[in-house]
Amino acid sequence: MSLEQIINQDIKEAMLAKDRRKLEALRAIKAALLLEKTSGGDTSTSEIPESVEMKLLQKLVKQRKDSAALYHQQNRADLAEEEEFQSAIIEKYLPEQLSEEEIEAAVKQVIEETGASGMKDMGRVMGMASKKLAGKADNKVVSQIVKKMLE
Repeated sequence: MSLEQIINQDIKEAMLAKDRRKLEALRAIKAALLLEKTSGGDTSTSEIPESVEMKLLQKLVKQRKDSAALYHQQNRADLAEEEEFQSAIIEKYLPEQLSEEEIEAAVKQVIEETGASGMKDMGRVMGMASKKLAGKADNKVVSQIVKKMLE
């Protein structure tokens, strides 16, 4: 079952349960998926690759978390709480995130594969690590680990 089908099913369930907050988060995912699907000018019903879906979901979660942080700074706990709730709903559709130790092991493997020796090779290492860890780890964390290992 594709992510789009799962989201549509969950939207129906949220509507039946009259869960307005969950429905709002699910509709945001559906809107982003539809936008991605039609952005290439191709209006056919082609499927979105899973890697693109995961990046899209990560982007939505990051947007919600950034907004929540901003609302906390402005002492708007009510709005921050809503953004955090939506990010939690969206995160359920992402694969389980790797721990820092697992990310370090994967980055170490990529460094060995590429033969990277210093900061000048960071771009190459990040490119491979991003592809390898897509959807499983936040690129910000991966970047910090790569910097630490290449110094």
